[in-house]
Amino acid sequence: MTRLVARPPRPTLRFAGRGNGAGPGEPAGLPRGVIILLGAAGLVVTVAGMQATADLLAPVMLALMLTVTVSPLTQWLRRHGTPVWLAMLTTVVTVYVILFALGGALFVSVARLVDLLPQYQDQFAGLRDDLVSGLSGLGISAGQLRDLVAGADPGTVARLAEGLVGGLTGLLSNTVFLLAVLLFMCLDTVNFPARLQSVTGERPQVVGALRSFAQGTRRYLLVSTVFGLVVAVVDTVLLWWLDVPLPLLWGLLSFITNYIPNVGFVIGLIPPALLALLQGGPELMLTVILLYCAVNFVIQSVIQPKIVGDAVGLSATVSFLSLVFWTWVLGALGALLAIPLTLLTKGLLVDIDPSTRWLNALLSDSPVRDDAAARTRPAP
Repeated sequence: MTRLVARPPRPTLRFAGRGNGAGPGEPAGLPRGVIILLGAAGLVVTVAGMQATADLLAPVMLALMLTVTVSPLTQWLRRHGTPVWLAMLTTVVTVYVILFALGGALFVSVARLVDLLPQYQDQFAGLRDDLVSGLSGLGISAGQLRDLVAGADPGTVARLAEGLVGGLTGLLSNTVFLLAVLLFMCLDTVNFPARLQSVTGERPQVVGALRSFAQGTRRYLLVSTVFGLVVAVVDTVLLWWLDVPLPLLWGLLSFITNYIPNVGFVIGLIPPALLALLQGGPELMLTVILLYCAVNFVIQSVIQPKIVGDAVGLSATVSFLSLVFWTWVLGALGALLAIPLTLLTKGLLVDIDPSTRWLNALLSDSPVRDDAAARTRPAP
């Protein structure tokens, strides 16, 4: 007769829970330190993968941000009885107009700077000679100084600007891919809310995280647009008053760079400050820099981050670090997409899990109220 022998239960792998250990008679789990190291290793691999695919990932994220921005227009058209094909066409055209307007403004700004610089050949040479003379008075060899600044002329600066234009052209080399992704995302926008609604019962946390990302992105873009318009108008008036060439163009550049958190005004300051130096000398350049700092720094680096943080739930420190991180990962487009990408990451890693939502209080400037807990709390 065959004898039946009971097999011992297989050991189960447990992660260490509260208390960083297993209870009496329970199998030991992984130490919390090991779990943290594994998570850090996974994060490193993920970031390396994003860097390796930045040329594809950055346009897709830009397309996602633009689609999320205009999606309320699609839903508004559908609620008012607009045919599906017309709502799709309106969404696609709106997104394309926004994309080409922003890209074209940046390209025209740099191109106009390249065209203007050769006209200031004599002024540039005079400034170079004054610099050499001033430093020679401090005991520095004039010959060494002249060799050092020999290559500094409007042609050199123009070539640098042309290189920037070439970089922008390279950035737009994925235009066909970006336009295709935008087209398909805009087509999906019409029915995507209904699809989200259909899975709310099974995955409410996922749906809530995606909606939080979309709403936060729209609030961020709305606040940045309003502040960008204010900054653009003030900068244009100041540059016109100081008689700096092309004030409207540099005001438009200030509006676009306002979408780059914290340091966008520095990028928008460089062209008008350079032209002010060539047009009126160091005094005019310093005047432009001081006025820009007085207006743009206060608005864009002090007031705006606070309002943006309150609108999207991110502190000023987190916003700045996200700018540094996403620029390092995705390049130039990462600076423009820093806040939306941080909101998406927060939604998928923090908001999606009730056990990690306490991190929102650390990521925000003020304590975050848990609405779900508030709804379940008994009334006083």
